[in-house]
Amino acid sequence: MAVMNVLIVEDDDAIAMTVTSGLGDAGHRSTRVTTGRLAIDAATNETFDVVLLDLGLPDMDGRDVFREIKRVRDVPVIMVTARGEEFDRVLGLELGADDYITKPFSLRELLARIRSVTRRFSPADSNVDSPSADEIVTVGPLRIDARTHRVELDGVELSLTPKEFDLLTFLAEDAGAVRTRSDIIESVWDAHWYGPTKTVDAHVAALRKKLGDHRWIASVRGVGFRLEVPE
Repeated sequence: MAVMNVLIVEDDDAIAMTVTSGLGDAGHRSTRVTTGRLAIDAATNETFDVVLLDLGLPDMDGRDVFREIKRVRDVPVIMVTARGEEFDRVLGLELGADDYITKPFSLRELLARIRSVTRRFSPADSNVDSPSADEIVTVGPLRIDARTHRVELDGVELSLTPKEFDLLTFLAEDAGAVRTRSDIIESVWDAHWYGPTKTVDAHVAALRKKLGDHRWIASVRGVGFRLEVPE
């Protein structure tokens, strides 16, 4: 992913520091503001590649901030909130948000969402050469394309969340080998993750359901998980 200039609209210092640090480690630039008014001023006076907009701001309704930013700039906006109810997600998307992410989240998930929305805003990027072999992981009838962030099983595309995609890719890169929970947390959720480790089990369960056969991901009791082609 090219270097991005990211506007972070977040009044929580701890979260803002984590995101700013993580984006910097990934080679991106960022500007952080703490209020809706400052966010609108920043978006008006500077060009950003993407805006991370916390809806729970101290001075303005985040939805009003979103409308103003969209009025002055044609820039992708990812709404960020601690509220995960379906009502909030639907409302955000109905307003025209380009994506939606709820706390807690990992840097890897955030980068995947940034990559996704910026690609949609840059259609010319899709006119690139065919993916190289090292961008494709194949395990039996399962095909994972890292460049396009697509997964196909028996030629049928699966709809995965960014985190499910990352987890499946991690398991597939060494199919047949056991991946411990600690390895998965470190590689898929990374050092910026703050949340329960049981989330691994929840994502494995979701992947098994979408793969249509629980045998794709075998549990190794007391150790972790292994990806293998069902017999």
